[in-house]
Parts: sequence; structure tokens; C-alpha cells
Amino acid sequence: MKVIPVPCLSDNYAYVLVDTEGKQVAVIDPVEPEKVLKHVQALGMELTALLTTHHHADHSAGNNEVAKAKPGLEIYGGDSRIPSMTKQLKDGEEFTFGSLHVRAIQTFGHTTSSICYYVQDKHNDERVVFTGDTLFVGGCGRLFEGTPQDMYDSLNVKLAALPRDTKVYAGHEYTNSNFKFARSVDGDNSDLIAKA
Repeated sequence: MKVIPVPCLSDNYAYVLVDTEGKQVAVIDPVEPEKVLKHVQALGMELTALLTTHHHADHSAGNNEVAKAKPGLEIYGGDSRIPSMTKQLKDGEEFTFGSLHVRAIQTFGHTTSSICYYVQDKHNDERVVFTGDTLFVGGCGRLFEGTPQDMYDSLNVKLAALPRDTKVYAGHEYTNSNFKFARSVDGDNSDLIAKA
């Protein structure tokens, strides 16, 4: 398994997920289709799926264009607001993408369409999770549709239960601003000072 981060817009990330065994590619949150499709083309592998973390346009706006460019794609998402969706996922639903095993983790809080994708490469004993706007480095997404309890459960029950060696791929680069905010409310925290 290989993950290629694709910076988009001012601070978003789309990702190209490569199944190196099955020679297939999936794209996570293709907000700028031309950028992700350029990476897919350079790999010379077949794009077979889009994984959409939630319905906000800065993550899902490229779905329709990619679907038109690559007919027959499976387009996964958490509710009917996902553009061009072909497969709506339920919490805990599992599927395979080539040789990779994927589990949908419904992570309400930011939105009620939020799905994190936990991907396992059992051949190489690797694990990754694509968290969209649920979990960032040093923070979490704003609550637009969910409740504080929803976000708490998403972070501290569902995502915290993943193996500790799971690599996290967030939907935005907010690290500096998250640490700046955290220091403003917990400035004496020695762990935070060491990281910030």
C-alpha cells in the first residue's frame, strides 16, 4: 500500500491510495480533479474508486467531474448528499479494494455524513485511516451537524480503538493553528510545549 498526499485548495489534502499488489488506485476527497487525476495517470494504474469523507464541497466537489472522466467508478460515502455516490456505507461496513481491506467508521460530529476509512494492507501489515474533517493533527473538526457527544464518541471511542501504529491522514493542514489555539488555553502543558 502506498498513500500519495495531494495538496489542494489553500489547506486541503486529497489522497491517492495505491494498492501495490492489485495495481489499482482509489482517490480520497478529489476536490481538485485535475491534480489527483494527474497523479493517477503517472502511476499507470486503473482508478476504480472514490472514497468521500463527507459532503462538504471542499472534499466532495470533484466527485462529479471524476465520475464523468472515469465511468464505472464505485463512489463511496456516508449519506445521499455525496455527489455521484454509488454506494452508501453504514458504520462498520467492510469492503475490499483490490487486495486492501477497508472498514467504514461513521464519525458524526463535524457532519452527519462523516465517514473515516480504515484501510489495512494485510500483506505488509500496514494500517492507515483517512479522517476527513473529524481528526486533525492537534485538533478536530468544528461541529456543524453533530453534537459534542457525537464528536467525543467519534474520537475517543471509535478512532481511539484503532491500533496505535495506524497512520492518520487528515483532510486539512491545520497543525500550526491547532497548536497555537491549544497553547492559548493550556499554555503550561509541557507535552504541548514540546510539540508546538
